[in-house]
Amino acid sequence: MIVYGHRPWDRWLETVGAWMLGILWLLPLLYAAWAAFHPAAYATHFDPLAPLTLANFRAAWQAAPFARYLLNTTLLVSLILVAQFVLCTLAAFAFARLTFPGRDLLFAVVLLQLMVMPDVLLVENYRLLTQLHLVDTIVAIALPYLGSAFGIFLLRQTFLTVPQPLDDAARLEGCSLLGRLWRVYVPLARPTYIAYGLVLVSYHWNNFLWPLIITRSPDMQTLPLGLARFLSYMEDTTGALYAFVVMVLAPGLLVFLMAQSAFMRGLTTGATKG
Repeated sequence: MIVYGHRPWDRWLETVGAWMLGILWLLPLLYAAWAAFHPAAYATHFDPLAPLTLANFRAAWQAAPFARYLLNTTLLVSLILVAQFVLCTLAAFAFARLTFPGRDLLFAVVLLQLMVMPDVLLVENYRLLTQLHLVDTIVAIALPYLGSAFGIFLLRQTFLTVPQPLDDAARLEGCSLLGRLWRVYVPLARPTYIAYGLVLVSYHWNNFLWPLIITRSPDMQTLPLGLARFLSYMEDTTGALYAFVVMVLAPGLLVFLMAQSAFMRGLTTGATKG
């Protein structure tokens, strides 16, 4: 009799391959951390007994207004995150549970936006924001991203998995339309919100092109722009550069590590529900 399935050495190969890919992904981060916490002489010389130092972080902090870059980036990401959660939630709920003329057509139009590359709209967005006198502001950086077709699609698919009897029970209890959304749909979609939020924060935390185009003064620049500016006027950047990189990456990495379980549940929610 033939038994189909994974043989022991197949599972072993998968495990080894996964570990190798994980190590390859971690190597640049580990090297950046090593160079950031050690003197420049040890940046390319691995010595387990090399002395640790925080001088690179002090040099990076004093050479560039890191606090300002961090504040700008945090405000930008927070504004986009809150706006997208609110707008995408309302739109997704309407497309998932409400019945109105042209609903399917409007949803198709939303999906068509997924086929439009953001880079195509850079010139037109810049022209519009110039006319609105919003250039070189946090609002100008965030405005093109306050809505998301992908966010609407993702939340709509999640809301469709909510059992209709729960919605009916909430309606019988006297919940309003927004009350049903807040008490029934949003709590059940929490893993999706966390997964989508982490991806959203990661993208806009590292976004470089649009902030570069729409900002002019150093006071409005974000962390990626600050890193590029840091490279432009620092002569010896071996240790300080990697210290700056670590400071840029650390907040997002810590948030991901704390929410990784919910992130994985959010990725698999749609696959485990029919």
